[in-house]
Amino acid sequence: MHKEEHLKSSDFITDMVIGMSDGLTVPFALAAGLSGAVSSNSIILTAGIAEIVAGCIAMGLGGYLAGKTEIEHYESELKREYTEVDTVPEIEMEEVKEVFAEYGLSKEAQNLIALELSKDKTKWVNFMMKFELGLEAPDPNRARKSALTIGASYFVGGLLPLSAYLFTNTPMQGLIGSTILTVICLFVFGYFKSKVTGQPPLKGALKVTMIGLLAAAAAFLIAKLVS
Repeated sequence: MHKEEHLKSSDFITDMVIGMSDGLTVPFALAAGLSGAVSSNSIILTAGIAEIVAGCIAMGLGGYLAGKTEIEHYESELKREYTEVDTVPEIEMEEVKEVFAEYGLSKEAQNLIALELSKDKTKWVNFMMKFELGLEAPDPNRARKSALTIGASYFVGGLLPLSAYLFTNTPMQGLIGSTILTVICLFVFGYFKSKVTGQPPLKGALKVTMIGLLAAAAAFLIAKLVS
């Protein structure tokens, strides 16, 4: 028996990718930049932790607002569809027919399906939401879950590049250790992210790693020039 495999938790994966990729990249770039300008690991750790906390709050709040906006948009369109079904049902039935016409169904089949669908208002509206507007009912807890996932992923990702500065004596030693650790983490993260989302794993891993290294290199050079 053929069993199809599809990605079910796309929202969770998306939020985790957003949080983890930024968490690995931004604090790493900050630490790299400071490594070229200061002479104390404690300064880098203090600034890095402050950035991680601020980043968790900012990105978590951004995820929450995005989730709330998605829910509010869906509810607004749902209310509008119910109104249109009540006030202009003939137009809505024509729109149902247009959907099935695109799939090559005959006029008779279009009329039959539209008539049957119009007998159940809820199913009719849900059909219009999905096939006319392309909207799926969002998880009512989407905003809270998104905020927690993005914030937690950013926190975990941000701690990884900073941890090297805890076990080294100078910023340059910390930068070397942080670079090695972050490259490994970026590569592994990019590999599994690409594998889960159905992209070429090796290509995705190299792409994510290069973006992180370019950001860190730019921050390091700018800090050197300024200092």
